[in-house]
Amino acid sequence: MFLQIHFLTSYHATLLNRDDAGLAKRIPFGGAERLRVSSQCQKRHWREWLMEQTDLPSGLRTREFFGREIKPRLVKDGMDESLAHALTLHLAKALLTAAGEKDAVDKDTLAMKQPVLFGKPEADFFVWLIEEAAKQGDEKAASEWLGQQIKEGKKNLKALMNQAGVHDLAAGFEGALFGRFVTSDILARLDAPVHVAHAFTTHALDTEVDFFTVVDDLNKDEETGAAHAGDMELGAGIFYGYVAVDIPLLVSNLTGAKAKDWREQDHADARKLLERLIHAFAQVSPGAKLGATAPYAHAEWMLLETGNGQPRSLANAYLQPVKPSNTVHPLKQSADAAADYLSGMEQMYGKDEAGRWVSSRHPWPRESEPVLPLPEAIDKALNHVFGDTP
Repeated sequence: MFLQIHFLTSYHATLLNRDDAGLAKRIPFGGAERLRVSSQCQKRHWREWLMEQTDLPSGLRTREFFGREIKPRLVKDGMDESLAHALTLHLAKALLTAAGEKDAVDKDTLAMKQPVLFGKPEADFFVWLIEEAAKQGDEKAASEWLGQQIKEGKKNLKALMNQAGVHDLAAGFEGALFGRFVTSDILARLDAPVHVAHAFTTHALDTEVDFFTVVDDLNKDEETGAAHAGDMELGAGIFYGYVAVDIPLLVSNLTGAKAKDWREQDHADARKLLERLIHAFAQVSPGAKLGATAPYAHAEWMLLETGNGQPRSLANAYLQPVKPSNTVHPLKQSADAAADYLSGMEQMYGKDEAGRWVSSRHPWPRESEPVLPLPEAIDKALNHVFGDTP
């Protein structure tokens, strides 16, 4: 079972996502350059918003997890700082050092080479584990005991965490949604059930370099020119975004059950997360230069699809760039292109049994999909996914 979300959002003069040179990210598609917003950029903003919208355990993506999260908590609980440092380092190395890789953790700062997503439930567990180790005697005895627990944990870390009273959602809701890749053979690697495409403009790229100056308030009489001059690239456009959600995998990540048994699980957390996530797609804007561009916009068209067939993007609806018309609203042109593409695919493959619901402020030409307020469209789509009331 998959849930697919397609959306169109129009942005005014903004710099939504920059490359290493400070220019707007772009991608060639259909023989034309398009403005682009990376999937990583979108997920970062959605994640930050979701942290305020759910009471599920969250996580920290950081290099400083052991030095700024674990060790300070141990010291605050009364452990000697040198012992806390030594045992935290011992744990961090055991968790993160992959076969053949050395110095994965800095021995002085406890910083990792690369940022890793850790859930707050995992932080609670690691603090508990180190404090239990410290009860075994001196540093040597504590390290030996901790090493034994970690060795056993390679076979069943989840059982150890359950023993400590840690929630099943160990890597936080972020890990459950967007996955976690780790080389450690102890930490759980999570596949991402939420697959996010890079958003791109439905039409050809059109940008402008904005030249700006700064006036020095205390030199207005002596200096007639600017105290500073700079420039930045701005672009405006209608962006197509696409997300596919593997529902069985999401439920598995949230509950710990096997994906094939997803229908027998409690769906409350999955449903709540998906409802909030779809609202994030519609309402949360990525963007650099917030103070200079106010890059805030809401989606004006969304299509929700549910079904058991393999997902497919509607990106090819824009393989030929949409060209502005003097008679048709530009956003309606982009929505109509998606409708034409859907109808063409149905002519080729036949009509499928997927459920579809549209929310749009512009007329939708396909009568087979009802146009509904977004909350109602989300409710109907999730009812279809989880087998609730139609």
